[in-house]
Amino acid sequence: MTEDINKIGKDLEKSFYLRRPDVVARNLIGNIVLREYHGSRIGGTIVETEAYFGENDEVSHAYRGITERNKSMFKEGGHVYVYFTYGMHYCMNVVCGKMGVGRAVLLRAIRPEFGIETMKSLRKCEATNLTNGPAKLCQALGIDKTLDGISLFSGPVRIVEGQKSGIKIASSFRIGVKESIPRKARYYVVSDEFVSK
Repeated sequence: MTEDINKIGKDLEKSFYLRRPDVVARNLIGNIVLREYHGSRIGGTIVETEAYFGENDEVSHAYRGITERNKSMFKEGGHVYVYFTYGMHYCMNVVCGKMGVGRAVLLRAIRPEFGIETMKSLRKCEATNLTNGPAKLCQALGIDKTLDGISLFSGPVRIVEGQKSGIKIASSFRIGVKESIPRKARYYVVSDEFVSK
């Protein structure tokens, strides 16, 4: 782990997010999510994602159409959809595709690299268990419902280019859901310690 802020690259292009969720999910791996938090940057490299396919996906929040809870999921690609689950956890998704389609990618895990001490304080735990799951990731980055619907280009959360050389990416079925689409939709970095268990 490192806190070398100089490794941070430029924002991903808007066109990156206007593709299918499985394409976005795979290509998010190796890029860096950053959160502006009380005047400092915290975040790290994305190592695990899951794609959700809107009206074609029975476990997607968008399957039954737009609601007050999921309306941010129907924005144009490049926005954030944050939801509250189990009465205690937040999860963050990257919206993708055209406006109105309700497709998104769940960020499941990152490798912490920037502002690690701040993330430890927010999570009240040590680094080995810091961001290896979607709820842990949100807690470590101070992400809650107030960030629902923000733009990844102008808000306090950004995704920027990372160093992707040498990364081996694998795919599997999604975690904890009955698979309703005939494809693997979870992507992760092979043997990375921060991939969720």
